[in-house]
Amino acid sequence: MAYSSGEGKSKRDQSLEELRQHIHGSYVPLGRQFMVLFPEGGFLHKRREISQRYAEKNNLPKLEYVSLPRAGALKVIMDEIGPHKDEEATTSKDESRKDNNFNQSNSTKILNNKMGDRVEWVLDLTIAYEDRIPLHLQDVVCGIRPPCTTHLHYRLYPSTEIPADTEGMTQWLYDRFIEKEKMLEEFYRTGKFPSNGTTPDVVRRVRQDNLRYLILHLFFLASTFVQYKFWGFLWGYLW
Repeated sequence: MAYSSGEGKSKRDQSLEELRQHIHGSYVPLGRQFMVLFPEGGFLHKRREISQRYAEKNNLPKLEYVSLPRAGALKVIMDEIGPHKDEEATTSKDESRKDNNFNQSNSTKILNNKMGDRVEWVLDLTIAYEDRIPLHLQDVVCGIRPPCTTHLHYRLYPSTEIPADTEGMTQWLYDRFIEKEKMLEEFYRTGKFPSNGTTPDVVRRVRQDNLRYLILHLFFLASTFVQYKFWGFLWGYLW
């Protein structure tokens, strides 16, 4: 389905607000520790052409192996549970004390902040596929694709390195994806990710255990069946 620019912006704003609500309604209260983010906003084969048109229009690099990222979701995450959140709270606290009008409820909120409530690290993951053919959901679920090797390259950044302002954060994200473009270009040319020269590359081979894979799928199917029967029984009982 195609949307106009206004409709697209409205949907993005709604998604960002839902993300903000999820952070405070589920992520923090349940003590979650990890959050997965796909800044590209979709599959590469669907996003590449749009990304390149946007890049050409805004004098940005036209990327082939990745698409230009969107910073909206990252901005929401860092604004709500990023490292700068504590600095803002501390500044607000100090200013309130100076004015002799410190609100006790805000004090409790600041003092109760735990380390686990803040994003401390950002793991940057780059994925390369054999022959540039990515795995699709049907390949994973049905097991119809022959065995292949998927290459994962990761880098770890302290969250304090990410700028707090929108422009700086967007540029930081653009820089990471331009680096990904160069890394993938070299990988598909040489079969190896480039080394940064300062930290030795550690290669770990992880094999998929077919028995574990089968057990997980059976558990998923069984749990889905049980939930279906439960909700069917509950619906029949109430109605």
